[in-house]
Amino acid sequence: MGKIKTHKASAKRFTVTANGKVKMFHSSHRHNTGNKSAKQLRHLRSDAMVQGKMASNIKAMVK
Repeated sequence: MGKIKTHKASAKRFTVTANGKVKMFHSSHRHNTGNKSAKQLRHLRSDAMVQGKMASNIKAMVK
């Protein structure tokens, strides 16, 4: 039986928590930060959970 390889690009961007949720970090926090407000940058620092069908797709790629 063949095995599914890990999608390395997804594995670098997403992590699966112990409870099975998919954790991601927000985009738009690397450059052009001088144009964004401090409040926006503060909210982009935190991580977020991926919702719905996208989470199950990512879990299959990262597994």
